[in-house]
Amino acid sequence: QVQLVESGGGLVQTGGSLRLSCAASGTIFVINDMRWYRQAPGKQRELVARINSGGSTNYADFVKGRFTISRDNAKGTVWMQMNSLKPEDTAVYYCNADIVSGTSRPSRYLEVWGQGTLVTVSS
Repeated sequence: QVQLVESGGGLVQTGGSLRLSCAASGTIFVINDMRWYRQAPGKQRELVARINSGGSTNYADFVKGRFTISRDNAKGTVWMQMNSLKPEDTAVYYCNADIVSGTSRPSRYLEVWGQGTLVTVSS
């Protein structure tokens, strides 16, 4: 069973910072792309940032210059540093990853979602 578990959400004031973490566990051969999404109540889930296995990153326009995504391949962990937070950043943030499961290649290729962590930015 492959799982992703997020942590680091909380309540901050405008201009503050948070660091989100996501750890993968289970029988994993390799983790390819890892991503952070977010979803506000009544709104569509949107991609925030992405990082591939080589460390190349992509960001949504609304977080460029403020958020930084990083990963540790050995630990199966991805994190996102969020600075200069705004009220419109308030949402549940979800970790997402493309994972090859099993002890040998080829094996099962899965897209896995975490349960989400809530970020609230007050005015």
